[in-house]
Amino acid sequence: MSLSNNSPIGIFDSGVGGLSVLRAIHARLPNENLIYFADQARVPYGSRSLEEVRAFSEEITRFLLSKGAKFIVVACNTASAAALRWLRESMPEISFVGMEPAIKPATEQSYSGVVGVLATPATFQGELYNSLITRFAGNTTVLQDTCAGLVEEIERGALDGDKARTILDEALRDMLDLGLDTLVLGCTHYPFVMPLIEQICGDSVHIIDPAPAVARQVEFRLVSENAKSTQDAKGKIQIYTSGDAKSLASLLPKLGFQNFPVAKI
Repeated sequence: MSLSNNSPIGIFDSGVGGLSVLRAIHARLPNENLIYFADQARVPYGSRSLEEVRAFSEEITRFLLSKGAKFIVVACNTASAAALRWLRESMPEISFVGMEPAIKPATEQSYSGVVGVLATPATFQGELYNSLITRFAGNTTVLQDTCAGLVEEIERGALDGDKARTILDEALRDMLDLGLDTLVLGCTHYPFVMPLIEQICGDSVHIIDPAPAVARQVEFRLVSENAKSTQDAKGKIQIYTSGDAKSLASLLPKLGFQNFPVAKI
């Protein structure tokens, strides 16, 4: 398939979480065409083995490439931890941008020296996360929580439900008691419950959503590779899911999106 500057950017996640990254990319690069794949039939990835997530990531990447993607964004912290290095090595002709827990900016911004990270077990177990802790968090206390069950609540659209609130309250209260002043959202699903997080944490905690930084990196890479869209029109967005297309379409407005076309794969 012949690619051009106006070929789409491919974006994927285990579910709807990566739509927080798509939103940031679309806001920064409105003329880019975007295709998004939500692997909802196999969500969540966080409790799966790294080998499984790597296999899923390769499969989805090849699907996006078959749809003409010029560039791939791994909009999933778990998939980035499990597969990003391997994808780059096995497909050197393809440009990839992935997710990285914002440990460095969090430790630089923290006044109390206490930083919290909310992420999946697979992200915490990955080499990338541990490398970031070793390199940047030597003088910082880093508190972690996996927020078990929260991804599933977000996938259901229960963004302000009692269960989501309980999960976050249990994750954050102990961190707050220990002096938390900076919180890293290490899962792309979690920005969709930002209002709940802000209610629990109050104004004293700085919350880092990685999506804007990823959008900036995508723009930088497109410019450096002379691959930015040349069209004047607003870019088109197409969403695919391995789950139920109607359910995802009905969830989009709850996540703050218009009704983009959704197709089942």
